[in-house]
Parts: sequence; C-alpha cells; structure tokens
Amino acid sequence: MRILTPTLTFIFSLSVTLAGPDNEPLRPLRVETPPRIDGVLDDAVWKLAPRVSGFRTFIPDFGKEMPESTHVFMAYDRENLYFAYYCYDPDPSTIKAEVTNRDNIRRHDWICINLDSFNDQQALYGFYVNPFGIQEDSRFAAGGEDMSVDFVWYSAGRIVEDGYIVEVQIPLKSIRYADTNPVEMSVVFERRVSRRSEQATYPPLDPKMGFAFLVQMKPMLFYDIEHYTLLEILPGATYRQDFRHEQGSLTRYVNKGEGSLTMKYGITSDLILDATYNPDFSQVESDAGQVDVNLRSGIFFPEKRPFFLEGSEIFNIAGAGVTPADPLIAGVHTRTIENPLVGVKLSGKVGRKSTIASIYALDEPLAGGDRLHVPVLRFKQALTEDSYLGALLTAREDGGVYNRVAGTDGTIRTSESSTLDYNAFVSDTKVAAGTKNLTGHSIAAVYQYGTRDLNYAIGFNRVSRDFNTMTGFLFRTGILAVSGTVTPKFYPNSEFVRRIDLTFVSSQTRDEFSRLWETLNYVQLQATLPAGVSFRVRGRHSTEVFAGQRFRTDGLLVSGGGQFSRQVNFTASYEHANAIYFPAPYQGVQDLFSATLLYQPWNQFEARLSLTHVSFRRDSDDLKVFEYPIGRARLTYQVNKFLFLRGIAEYNKLRRTLITDYLVSFTYIPGTVLHAGYGSLFQRTAWQTNAYVDADGFLEFRRGFFFKVSYLWRS
Repeated sequence: MRILTPTLTFIFSLSVTLAGPDNEPLRPLRVETPPRIDGVLDDAVWKLAPRVSGFRTFIPDFGKEMPESTHVFMAYDRENLYFAYYCYDPDPSTIKAEVTNRDNIRRHDWICINLDSFNDQQALYGFYVNPFGIQEDSRFAAGGEDMSVDFVWYSAGRIVEDGYIVEVQIPLKSIRYADTNPVEMSVVFERRVSRRSEQATYPPLDPKMGFAFLVQMKPMLFYDIEHYTLLEILPGATYRQDFRHEQGSLTRYVNKGEGSLTMKYGITSDLILDATYNPDFSQVESDAGQVDVNLRSGIFFPEKRPFFLEGSEIFNIAGAGVTPADPLIAGVHTRTIENPLVGVKLSGKVGRKSTIASIYALDEPLAGGDRLHVPVLRFKQALTEDSYLGALLTAREDGGVYNRVAGTDGTIRTSESSTLDYNAFVSDTKVAAGTKNLTGHSIAAVYQYGTRDLNYAIGFNRVSRDFNTMTGFLFRTGILAVSGTVTPKFYPNSEFVRRIDLTFVSSQTRDEFSRLWETLNYVQLQATLPAGVSFRVRGRHSTEVFAGQRFRTDGLLVSGGGQFSRQVNFTASYEHANAIYFPAPYQGVQDLFSATLLYQPWNQFEARLSLTHVSFRRDSDDLKVFEYPIGRARLTYQVNKFLFLRGIAEYNKLRRTLITDYLVSFTYIPGTVLHAGYGSLFQRTAWQTNAYVDADGFLEFRRGFFFKVSYLWRS
C-alpha cells in the first residue's frame, strides 16, 4: 500500500537538527496550535520543530548505520507531548505492517519512544507504533518490561512513496512526571526494520554498556507545562448468562449483571491515588490452552485489571527469576488477589529520588470462605544512575491465618557494563489456627555483565523450606543454588547470518529436604537471520530432585522460525528429554512439540493456527502414560483500528473438549470499550440412562454469553 505525499525537503530545510554535545538536553518546540495527528506532516508545527537523526543499530550489532535514514521531530504544549517520525525506505512494498488490534505489532516494522518521564534512570514508558498507527505500550523497571499496561495516547501512521510517517500525541495526563518547572525527562528514539532483523536508536547505544537503556537516555526539557490534579472515573457494567449440562439437559445457572467502578486521583502530577469497587479481569476471550498435567508448580498468568496496572512496575524485584535456578519469580503477583470487592492504591514519587506504592484489597476468594485482607507496601530510593535500594512488605490475612513477607532488594551499578542485583526476604506463615508459625527466608544475588561481545552472569539463591509468599509467585522452596551463564556473541560477515550467540549455563542446586544435589548444564547456539528469523539448538545434561529421589532430565531442544514472507510467520519447537512423572514419581521420557502459523492473506485479516503436543512414556515398561495434544485456531478480522471480530476454536484431546468463542470488540481508548461474546464448551460424552458416558460425538456441556461496556471519563 502506498499513499503519495509531497516531499518534505522544505520541512527538513527549516527544521533544526540537534547535534550538540552528549549532555546537551533536547529542547522540543513549544506550540500554541497543536499538530493534527493524521500521519501527514503538513502542519506548521513540523516546519519549525527541532529534529534528530543519526540512528545507529544495536540489534543485531551495535553502531551500524541503517541504509534508511530516520528523522524524529519534537514539540509540546501545556497538555501534550508531540513526536513525528519520518522513516525513509526505498522500497515501501517491503514494509511489514497490518491494521491489527492493539499490542500485536512486535513482528512488524515499528518505531518506539522510550520515555523516562522523571529522568531518574529508574523506569521508562515504551510507546510503540507501526506504520499504520497501531499502538503497543509497556512499562520497564528493575530489568523487567511489563507489556500488559495500556495508556491513553494517540497515534496515526501512513505509508508514503519513500517510507512511512508516524505521528504521536502523548497527553500529560497519561504519564507521571516531576512537579517542577522546567520538567526534565529523557528519551531514546527507536526504530525496527523487520526484514533485516535490525533495530536502531537515537542516541546510539554504547557497545560497552549493552542494552542498558536507562543509563543511555537523552535529556529533554519542557517549560511551563500543566501540572494536573488528575481525576479519572471508569464505570463499567457486565452482564452474563451461563448454562451447563445437568441431568441430561442444558440448564441456566448464572443470569446476572454486575457493576464496577475504578477511580484515579492525581494528588500531584507524580503521585496517584487509585480506588476500585468490584473490578473485573477485562478478559474478553478464553486464555489459550496450556498443558496443565505433570507440572511441579502452577502456571503464571499476567495481570489484566486496570486498577492493578497503575504503577505495577514499581513492584518489580531486582534479581528475581534471573538465574536458571531462582524459584522466586515475583514478590508481588496481583493475580493472587482473585476477586477483590474493594481496593485502594497509592503510587508515585514522594521526592525526586523516593518512590512508593501501596495496595490494600479486600478479597473474596472464588472458591469461597472468609474475606481476605491483602496489604502491600513498596518503597524505592534511587541512587546514582539506575542503582536503587528497595523495601517490600506484603501480607495476606484471614483472621488468625496469615502469610507475611518483608524484605529488601536493590540494583547497584558497579561499572558501565555491570550491575549487582539482590533481594532478601523473610516470611511468617500460620497455615491454620492453633498451629505453629512457619518462618523462612529467601536470598538471591546476581552479578550481570553485558557488552556487544559478551554477556555473563553469576548468581546465588537460597530459599528455606518454610519460606512462603501468598502474594508473590514462588514455584519451589528448600533449595541452595549457584549458577553461572556465559554468552559470547559473534558477528559473521554475512547477509544471511547476522549474529550467533553461544551460551554456556551451569547451575548446581542442593535440595534441602533430601540433601541431594541436582545439576543443570547446557550449551545453546542461537543464530539471528533476516526477517526476524532465528534458529536455536540446545543440548542439556541435567538432573532434578523430587520427593527425595534424583531423576535424569537430560534433553535436546531445537526451535526456530520467523517472518518468512509478508503473509506468513511460522515458529516451531521440539524437545526430547528425560523427565519426571510428578504425581508418582517415576522416571520417563517426554516429547514436546509446538508450532504456530500466522497467515495474513490481506491487511486486516489474520489466521493464527497453533498446535501443542506432549507425550510421556514410562522408562520401566515403555508405557505411554499420557498424550496431550491441543489444537487452536483463531481468526480475526480487524474492521479498523478500533473494532475487530474474532472466532476461536480449540480442541483438547486429553480433556476430550472443544471450545468455541466468538467475540465482537470495540476499544476507542483503553477504558472506553464495548465487548460482546458467546462461547461454548463441547465434550465427547453423552447422557445415557441417567449418567454421562464417553462417546465419539460432541455434547454441548457449557454455554455462555457476556456483554461488557465501560467508559473512561477524565478531567
């Protein structure tokens, strides 16, 4: 698709190219008349606004000049920040982009505005836009990027005869920033060219500092911008009808409507108070099926409720889940608050270097029982660069039964290429009235080094037997582990292979319950090819201790895939490994195959087909214990950037079930939405002589309809 537009030579000739010293802040143009966000750079603003160029790659290699130039224009008024990208491309037909739903553009060409709104090197916003103006956003802090957040901002994109144009408007109400004048922020502008698997930035990233964005941002100054007393009100309503098969007939067992209310009040432009009543999960279709048999721990599901997403990055814990043996994934996982009746949250800055976040929720467990009180308190003190010290308190209280966790974490930058991350927590748990308290601790430390040519990490983990966190995510206790990872990177002089990563991992873990040692050692080769294609092979020598026994878990993994054409994206993975059958336990062999095919025959239609197949055989007699295939098809027609129609069918052979889901979804901005859905669950069963029996045909066992509407009002 090409839309012809006039050349921007005249605009560029009048624009100011900012190429001052590295420490000289960018000074966007202050305007009274805002630009029109339409993907056309014909506004007077862009004729005068300063611009930057000189992008250099950091993926797959650092410091290379892209064949296509990129120009970014900057402006602002009292209430908004404005950015415009002109991304040159000599062959626009090769630009990868579709009109798709929000947060579905990572495979495309895109631009990103990485914005540190406090310029304190602690966190940043990511505003991603593809060439058709489709958005994706994120929040990054403490080494983790949260893609579940959704902010209110505006964008438009257009493919033109010599590339594409993107315009962005970021309302100041949608971000948090210092209560000062001028306001100092910082930025890294980014661009991805999918057909070459390349990403580039301005300012260029230093190869000696690797991917450490937070300490390589370019300062920006904004004068006399508005400091809001923000007020947001988000009322919502849902209606549900659910049916299930009982005694041979489909019977309605749910027929109800519910209301919810979430409010946001900006005490200052950098400190926000949130409150909610009866928030829902904003879930508008069934989760993709996952293999849920033969698991040692639960499955991690991301948060989706708007109330919990404000300031969620503040709860990220340094050093959590970094080493291969670390069982503590999150100190705060708000999905453990299953069904909150009410909630209150305060998050933001209390000074230039101090950040707080606190939550109180009254939870009504879905399984029934007494209401639970869930308080959480988080504090972070910024040090130099991206270093910080933090503290965390969490609790889950049910009368005399409780779980309480307290501790500290932090990141210390030890050099331009390295950091030392740590966390240390203690827990106090009473599992039942009249029982003895269980106390435990969890300690982790990891030293990480990253440059263009070499990454490595050395880590230590200790989780005592009785440590527990009911508000975090922990998949194992009673371990002592030492881990090391080394990844040298090679850059062949080839247009086909862009980079090769060779990774060596060794982790030695002592199981405190049995006092047995287990080992994890593997070598992995990963090749990065053009068009986002990659190939990976991993050979593993490992053991695992369970129920006082040591089992072999050696295996071989092969995976790869990417964007093979503008219409076809395909990825696949196969692993053959020794494994444990956990309920028994006994030794066996497990084969896991998964594949996903995305087919986009035209711009607004996407077919996603996926298959997962797991089988397990017992060593002693070669008996096939289970075979678990899941097939899923999802068809999406994107009418425009706001409205899509979707149909899903998923077959689970082990469960003998077929799920169908149909959805109409309209999202004007995050919060202002309308969803209507209908779904059924079919089982291979039949009703015969007052009992359900296995059958070849399908019986509709459950049926459901829902309607949801919400509206975001902002002052």
